[in-house]
Amino acid sequence: MSSRSITQPNAQTIPLVDLVNQVQRGRVRIPEFQRLFRWQWEDVRRLFDSIVKGYPIGNLLLWQRPAEATHIELGALELDAPAFPEAWWVVDGQQRLISVANTVHARAGATDERFELAFDLRTNEFRRPPQMEDGYIIPLPVLFDLASLVQWFVSDHPEAKDKLPIASEVTKAIREFSVPVYIVEQQDEAVLRDIFNRMNNYGKRLSRAEVFSALHRAQGRRSAEPHSPFADIAELIDHEQGFGRLDDDTVLRAVLARRGGDVTRDIHLEFSSSTAQARDFANETEESAYREGAAAIARAVAFLQEHLHVPHFAFLPYRYLLVVLARFFAHFPEPSVRNRDLLRRWFWRAAILGPDVFGSWTPAMRMLATRIVAGDETGSVQRLLASPIDRALPPPRLTHFRTNKAGSRIILCALWSLGPRSFLNGDPYLQIDLIEELSAGGTLASVVSRVLRREPEGYEHWAANRIFAMDLEPAGGVRELLAMPPIALTAAMREEVLASHALDGQLVAALLRDDPKGFLEGRQQLIQQVSATFLSQMAEEGFEDTPPLDSLDLDDEDHGERDDAVG
Repeated sequence: MSSRSITQPNAQTIPLVDLVNQVQRGRVRIPEFQRLFRWQWEDVRRLFDSIVKGYPIGNLLLWQRPAEATHIELGALELDAPAFPEAWWVVDGQQRLISVANTVHARAGATDERFELAFDLRTNEFRRPPQMEDGYIIPLPVLFDLASLVQWFVSDHPEAKDKLPIASEVTKAIREFSVPVYIVEQQDEAVLRDIFNRMNNYGKRLSRAEVFSALHRAQGRRSAEPHSPFADIAELIDHEQGFGRLDDDTVLRAVLARRGGDVTRDIHLEFSSSTAQARDFANETEESAYREGAAAIARAVAFLQEHLHVPHFAFLPYRYLLVVLARFFAHFPEPSVRNRDLLRRWFWRAAILGPDVFGSWTPAMRMLATRIVAGDETGSVQRLLASPIDRALPPPRLTHFRTNKAGSRIILCALWSLGPRSFLNGDPYLQIDLIEELSAGGTLASVVSRVLRREPEGYEHWAANRIFAMDLEPAGGVRELLAMPPIALTAAMREEVLASHALDGQLVAALLRDDPKGFLEGRQQLIQQVSATFLSQMAEEGFEDTPPLDSLDLDDEDHGERDDAVG
């Protein structure tokens, strides 16, 4: 047994409001061995939904030891924290604690889209704040602060005063929610590292795909070695189509979607005799379901690459859209030209609007998948295009560029459609270049480089400073090649290279005279034009979404009635 041990942790329950107060005072710190904050908006929404419903959200494990005065960053919160003789260093529970503290903070909750949360008093659900102020949708910072809540109803939105009791109950549920907290007093950081590693490697929850694989293991396969048919499908798609490695849960959802629109159904009975007749492909074997599911995904991927300008899984704005496409191509492997064009419009409109028009990605996936009905190709397409996909499309945000965001991936798809060329030799970048870069452990961030190594203040997250450069060494940089292009590039070739990256001579000149703001502002305008043109061609907003002519009822009797009416 190790000689390094700890005393029994001090266990207590602490109200959420007190935990938030400690975070905002600067007492809560993050040890350097902790992972980065990784939660997204849907994770935060589900956390608050659990809190209001009184569901347990797990324990917190805190390490109590001194902390110096310093500037700290917790999510979107930035604090000048004073010294604490007994600070709380988070060993387990970082994602939950940071999510709560940021979401109820007025500034953080309004400036970081991960923490933009509001409560809809009409539906009693958490959602993103609306674009226009709505007296029945309360931002979380207002809901959490009693004084702000009273002002909201009394002064700002008296029309909603009948909803005050509901809002007060939600406020009380959040503020008084108590979290079990274990506080460890131990000076040896090695012990805490050991605790952290054990908590994050032992007893991991199985993913839904892993649960499904265990429940429906193929006949004759009873070895101790775990096996996932979804991993096999993902590997097949990656190998044959170069689309990248799909995650197992997305493959599972696509296989389920092929067999029935409600992809959130109970997976325990998927191949039971009691449910066989309820599936679109009744009485098929598990092997057949996996094989045909793989074929449907392959057709959906081919459509993404060849018709939608989504070259790789890393560029896909939302994974659930691939699930819906897999269901469509499972039932309609060779759609008509007109329906194929309409399906393109649907995809890009849905990608631009995002799943929030449905509430979140889960109901979006379920609702859209159920609109696809076997034997009704045209009707399925028309239903996909219906409300809320028929809303006005907002332009993509070019000042909040992050490669893990859907809007930024849409911009990259638009830029990829230009056929970007190498700054070294003028050759076009090919699909294989993406595959090699991303399959070698790279991410989408490694596919696009920064032109300026450091942006001016206020320009840190502009799309204008990102550019495709897959054959350059990190130390070399794009800026140097723009200033001193290779001799082998003729003037005409150089002009083609620049245009393929939404660049021109004037922007290069701005770089050469050390005008970074002029460069970024000018290129931002070009990217805006490229994105607008691309999305206009892809989504064709404002066009009539009429079905194929051969699906319209234009028999002779109807023609005769119209002629008589005219006469």
